[in-house]
Amino acid sequence: MHRYLFGPVYSRRLGLSLGVELVPLKLCSFDCVYCECGPTDTLTTARDEYVPIDRVEDELSRFLSTHPPPDYITFSGPGEPTLNSGIGRIIRFAKTDYPHIPTAVLTNGSLLSDPQVRADLCAADVVLPSLDAASGHAFRRIDRPAPGLELSAYIEGLEAFRAEYSGEIRLEVMVLPGVNDDWDNLKLLKDAFVRVRPDLIQVNTLDRPGTLADIEAASWETLHAIADYWADVAPAEVIE
Repeated sequence: MHRYLFGPVYSRRLGLSLGVELVPLKLCSFDCVYCECGPTDTLTTARDEYVPIDRVEDELSRFLSTHPPPDYITFSGPGEPTLNSGIGRIIRFAKTDYPHIPTAVLTNGSLLSDPQVRADLCAADVVLPSLDAASGHAFRRIDRPAPGLELSAYIEGLEAFRAEYSGEIRLEVMVLPGVNDDWDNLKLLKDAFVRVRPDLIQVNTLDRPGTLADIEAASWETLHAIADYWADVAPAEVIE
């Protein structure tokens, strides 16, 4: 029985992924309407060592000494993993002790305006941030951020991270009909992608019930049309 690890599970984005949970349920800087982990209990931007990193290192070492290597060690959690102030340490530990296993971070990207968070993530092989909206109304409607999180700083943080990070950025966008799929929102997102310069844009929609009953999944036809629209900025694919 593992306390801080889950899987390995097959991920649509990362293949066979060993998950490492760095925050407790449900601690996050967003309260996204589509989150399959449920509503956010603690909505915060305060960083702390919410999960003890020395215990995570020990558990990871014990697991990898007795199991085949996964395709990725993925730092995530039932909330926002960059809220854990030790995320840089555990990424460096994995890269030093298990250099043959790529590392990935699943993040909403909301804290990348903090230079320390950017420095922490620079050791990872792949970072998968989210950017669901580039208009204030859609941002507040979909992501429901913690007080003090502004859209402009959010996008500027992603842009600054791209300037500092030499690894792969796969930017995920959750498309919700009637919220961010109109052409005004899609154009604003495209403008943001020009600034962020991701290596890949991953177009996604609702796969499991979210936290609100009145949101629904976009059609595959819509998702592919959106991916085609964005594809001249960066390669864009639909996550199916």
